[in-house]
Amino acid sequence: MRIVEVTGGVDTHADTHVAAAIDHNGGLLGIESFPADETGYEELLAWLVGFGPIIQVGVEGTGSWGVGLTRFLADQEIVVVEVDRPNRQKRRKQGKSDPTDAVAAARAALSGEASVTPKTRNGPMEQIRVLMVARRSARQQRIQTLNQLRHLVFTAPEEIRIRYKNRYQTGLVTEAANMRPRMGSVRRLRP
Repeated sequence: MRIVEVTGGVDTHADTHVAAAIDHNGGLLGIESFPADETGYEELLAWLVGFGPIIQVGVEGTGSWGVGLTRFLADQEIVVVEVDRPNRQKRRKQGKSDPTDAVAAARAALSGEASVTPKTRNGPMEQIRVLMVARRSARQQRIQTLNQLRHLVFTAPEEIRIRYKNRYQTGLVTEAANMRPRMGSVRRLRP
């Protein structure tokens, strides 16, 4: 009896991953859906191994929905190949479905059309990336807040507009912060 070598393909989503198993000729062995969590990853791997030894697994979305699965498979010493989203023209002819995309991912990995090793998304480079994302987000938020404050000044009553009109960014923020009511300085209005 000949041992069938298996190539897997996975179409990833937020809650579930659809996997396909194909043989060395590209023949379909099976398609199954699994939860997108640690238990689901273990079930997916056990399902693939049930067909025979795994050569590689093509995963769509290794940097987004498939990052957890990619890490899991790499930790199990399974060769993972990053698969691009299928060509839209091909998808239109065949129809869009998760099983079709999973089979396409497996066949792209088997044929060598997809051959890129995905980033591991851990270690020093990932730490730097996380810091850069946080920095970029903070900078964008700062600019957005300053723009909102300036626009509030543009539409404020005349005495406030004159007071803040030509302030630089830091002066505008400091002066606006000083306008906050302090404890004990708030007058109660009579009903």
